[in-house]
Amino acid sequence: MIPQKLPTISTSIFAVMSKMATEHNALNLSQGFPNFESDPLLVDLVSHAMKQGHNQYAPMPGDPELRKEISKKIASLHTTLYDPTSEITITAGATQALFAAIATVIQSGDEALLFTPAYDSYEPVIRLFGGTPVSVQLEAPSYTPNWELVRSKLTNKTKLIIINSPHNPSGMIFSEGDMLELQELAVKHNLWVISDEVYEHIIFDGHEHQSAARFKTLSKRTFITASFGKTFHNTGWKMGYCVAPEPLMKAFQKIHQFNVFCVNHPVQKALATYLKEPNHYTALSSFYQKKRDLFLALIKDSRFTFVPSTGTYFQLLDFSDISSEGDCAFAERLTKEHKIATIPTSVFNENQTDFRQIRVCFAKTEDTLKDAAKILNAI
Repeated sequence: MIPQKLPTISTSIFAVMSKMATEHNALNLSQGFPNFESDPLLVDLVSHAMKQGHNQYAPMPGDPELRKEISKKIASLHTTLYDPTSEITITAGATQALFAAIATVIQSGDEALLFTPAYDSYEPVIRLFGGTPVSVQLEAPSYTPNWELVRSKLTNKTKLIIINSPHNPSGMIFSEGDMLELQELAVKHNLWVISDEVYEHIIFDGHEHQSAARFKTLSKRTFITASFGKTFHNTGWKMGYCVAPEPLMKAFQKIHQFNVFCVNHPVQKALATYLKEPNHYTALSSFYQKKRDLFLALIKDSRFTFVPSTGTYFQLLDFSDISSEGDCAFAERLTKEHKIATIPTSVFNENQTDFRQIRVCFAKTEDTLKDAAKILNAI
């Protein structure tokens, strides 16, 4: 039998819950994908690019025009200019960007700090390249970083800190103060940073996204990863990007070129045109806030309690007043008995700490949100 490189890693909870939803004909609020269509204009642009013949390999770093538009977008939002010729790479979704960035930094024996609950790809990739993931547990209900705890976890082996803001699954966002704390630690301890910013354009209640790009010193040691799939409602296209200073990007591209080499050419051409209209991404916050507000208004009289999400298209629901079950058992029962699939959050926590919270995705049609609320209100 072939030796397993990740023997302790099991099937993703997203795959498990989506499979269970299908088996039990349950409304699926578990996996984080919209159940509405992409903008027809964007679909037409992809079709046009195919008909124009852009069906062979794209340049390894990505389509030049798309990289220019990403550079313009970041400069307009965060005032930092990334050179489109040497500091931006188009990737097969943000997950591939994260894989390549972690692979670039981590060597055998290194430690990498990550804030839990954490997206489930971070830890396995760190382990795959011989590193040791070190958890910094965020505490319910605020999930704000405890920087004294971070400092206590640092050792002479710490090489990397991974952050995610807006944060999945909590919906928390890192404040300017948090980013300044991170910057200070990164400089003092000579750390690299990966800033997972896939929900960068989904921020609520007048808050601003504090991208690592906004902080001059921090940005010099940071890989920023982002997702067109999350931004433009087409997760199945698997399109993302990474930006970093040229020395970091050169190292990143050495991994990227032997991982996927390049990604979907006609989609890149379409996105290059689509990004020229900023409203296509600047309007997302209000678009999703309406969905969040509708969903929370619909379940305000349920027995679930919640702190409104500040970003992402996820909402945590606390079921402590409903059941003393663990969140995995509760989520399974919801799926099988009540026909609604959600995500238990303990699977993302250090030592599977259970705050009795489930994650739901509200990137759904109004009818779907109303149907979900009816079920949740009856529990």
